[in-house]
Amino acid sequence: MEAYWQWLCSSLFYDPGLAHRLVKMYGSPGEVYLRKEEELQKAFPGKEGCIASLCGSRASWSFEWEQERLKRQDIRFVSFEHPEYPKKLRNLTDAPCGLFFRGELPEEEKPAAALVGARDCTAYGSNGARWFARELAGAGVQIISGMARGVDGAAHRGALEAGGASFGVLAGGVDICYPESNRDIYMELEQRGGILSEAPPGVRPLRHYFPLRNRILSGLSDMVLIIEARQKSGSLITADYGLEQGKEVYALPGPVGSALSEGCNRLIQQGAGIALSPEQLLEELHILPGIQGKKKKKNKISLERSENLVYSCLRLQAQNLETICGETGLAPGEVLRVLSGLQIKGHAKEVYKNYYTRT
Repeated sequence: MEAYWQWLCSSLFYDPGLAHRLVKMYGSPGEVYLRKEEELQKAFPGKEGCIASLCGSRASWSFEWEQERLKRQDIRFVSFEHPEYPKKLRNLTDAPCGLFFRGELPEEEKPAAALVGARDCTAYGSNGARWFARELAGAGVQIISGMARGVDGAAHRGALEAGGASFGVLAGGVDICYPESNRDIYMELEQRGGILSEAPPGVRPLRHYFPLRNRILSGLSDMVLIIEARQKSGSLITADYGLEQGKEVYALPGPVGSALSEGCNRLIQQGAGIALSPEQLLEELHILPGIQGKKKKKNKISLERSENLVYSCLRLQAQNLETICGETGLAPGEVLRVLSGLQIKGHAKEVYKNYYTRT
């Protein structure tokens, strides 16, 4: 069964939702493999291109060759149904249908923190990432990051310096070290943590795969820490995913006026936790004895259907009324009514005329 999962994941890694719907409809990846393209096209209107690509892959797919390739490249694969598949990812609505990895996967019983941020970070950001990662890893926290240059690389290095475990989540195949300048990190992660991806070997880390990758970064973690991010940074996508998944989100405050701190400062303004020290985060993870006081509220809320629909369209970055109407399909008057209710409940905020954020 794992072999059929590997085929499905390799062919549809960019659309895990469709992969899960196929398995739900037909019972198993093996049954999906046996279905004719005409039947699948009728069952999933609007997904013609994906279905055609999936069915076309069968002609060139060799189960034996693919298994041998993984062995040659020292890569392992676990499907969504495999007992080693991370439990933290299993409940995601868009969970990867499988993971390819080198080294190991994060240990379920140990806490994990995602540290991400700007590629073109300042010395302040690089030093901050290294400091937080080193102290957290030294206390037994697994450090998850994206192995990009800048903040990600500094976070991995800090964790490895402390002798801790660190894991790189890639947007492309795990056989491709990107960027090449982080080759030393890549080699160490294989030995002292792991490198993982839902993309099969050989897939280049294209720009549009990175947002998809970010949900895995936050999904594997118990908390998300953003260290230096521009106003429209990809790191804020990771923060949004963290909120949606019910994770604690923190940001490192930066100098007012610094473009590389605008994203972090805005996150804090909108309700993210202020990362002041590693000890503070260790207390949140219950690794150090906490100071008596008010416990931070979790990001899980109960909403009515229409409220949930509108709330799901809100981000930490302001969304305008027209965008929200377009995504929900609701009339402007109805959206404004729901937004008013969300603001009263403390779940939304109008930052300026007809622009809203979640809180």
